[in-house]
Amino acid sequence: MCMPLCVSVVLSGSVSMSEQAQTRGRFFIRTYGCQMNERDSQSVAALLIEEGWEQATSMEDADIILFNTCSVRDQAERKALGKMGMTAVLKKDRPDLVLGVMGCMAQSRGAELLERVPSLDLVAGTQQFHRVPEILGKLGSDSGSRKSVVAVGEDQAGLSLLARHAPTEVAVSGFVSIMRGCNQRCSFCIVPSTRGEEQSRSIEEIADEVEGLVAAGLREVTLLGQIVTSYGVKELGSRGCMPFVRLIERVHEIEGLERIRFTSPHPKGLRVELMEAFRDLPKLCEHMHLPLQSGSTRILKQMRRTYSKELFLEKVERLRSLVPSIAITTDIIVGFPGETEEDFQDTIDVVKAADFDNAFVFRYSKRRDTPAAAMDGQLPEEVKQERNQILLALLEEQAMRHNQCLVGSIEEVLVEGPSKRNPDRLSGRTRSNKIVVYPGSPRHVGQLLPIRIERAMPFTLYGDPVILE
Repeated sequence: MCMPLCVSVVLSGSVSMSEQAQTRGRFFIRTYGCQMNERDSQSVAALLIEEGWEQATSMEDADIILFNTCSVRDQAERKALGKMGMTAVLKKDRPDLVLGVMGCMAQSRGAELLERVPSLDLVAGTQQFHRVPEILGKLGSDSGSRKSVVAVGEDQAGLSLLARHAPTEVAVSGFVSIMRGCNQRCSFCIVPSTRGEEQSRSIEEIADEVEGLVAAGLREVTLLGQIVTSYGVKELGSRGCMPFVRLIERVHEIEGLERIRFTSPHPKGLRVELMEAFRDLPKLCEHMHLPLQSGSTRILKQMRRTYSKELFLEKVERLRSLVPSIAITTDIIVGFPGETEEDFQDTIDVVKAADFDNAFVFRYSKRRDTPAAAMDGQLPEEVKQERNQILLALLEEQAMRHNQCLVGSIEEVLVEGPSKRNPDRLSGRTRSNKIVVYPGSPRHVGQLLPIRIERAMPFTLYGDPVILE
């Protein structure tokens, strides 16, 4: 499954009129979906800037509008299609405007998207990101002679070529893709067909990228992969120390880097040596996002998840015995085909037993050409919605209890910038990945500060800086 935290990211920037006159045009990228999509958009932006384009502040100011899309859930696809249709109206007044769609939906639907959105000029799949500047250069500005381009073929070189282009603006905390694709073939998931087979970058190539980002101001890195515990198995082998742990150890050596995170592992790949890394490597933050998907062993088998609820809980128990302070979050799908009340109750029971700090809960949605889409026992939306709300209420209760336990404690917070809801306050994250909002100065951005937690809500902590003598 694609990465759990679904966000809409807009890449933007500004240039002077004199600079604009010297460029090939201005582009705007809107991103839907996961952190990996966000990182891909940053790389495409860097590629375009390198080739002479500039970023626009809005769609209205752009000569090129690109949508980087997600196919993991139906809602993400419908949202992107709706926005594309609305944007197409801009072409009536600006026929030279170039519209393109990239990413998972482009890979999945290909030329079909030209039928849905006839105004599209470019459809670029997940292995064609690195070719976007080249294709845009060939499209030209004459709309009368322009022909739409569909590029969805495989290109094994694309991962490394794209990864060499770091974001043009480095934040305090950022993402680095360590691999692409997935070989798990879960019955509900479209990712193997949109991202292809697993392909891992070399340890030194990843370390070089992280070192460059740290030199530019990065303090915390999140290593990204569809299944990070499968990193390097094909390229480096699975005997001895697991390649992913070797990668973490290498990144841990980088001077100036303060924190390391990763997402997401597969429960079957969570070996003891990875659990011990949390205990032994100070930069590896005490937070594990471990996707459960269902608490019913019967449904897990239907999902092709290759573990039981008992094994999952054993892994959680072992991890907490090694690192008692670790926060564990998860992904859960409700309403999978054939899920009975008993199966759903199993999920409730596992959520209670695992005592998650938080979770992303998704209502099952059909994905084209996946085995689950053709299964009997498709559940009504009202049943999915009801179970979704029951589970969310339980998880909010658990999250509140975990956060309430932190009131009065002093937490190390990496300050990332202004709070999204209150720009007069700053926001950052604890080592356990909990958001903390506090009153402070912009000069704190990028610093690790001790914050005393004064108040807790289910998904946010509030505090004050601790003045140390």
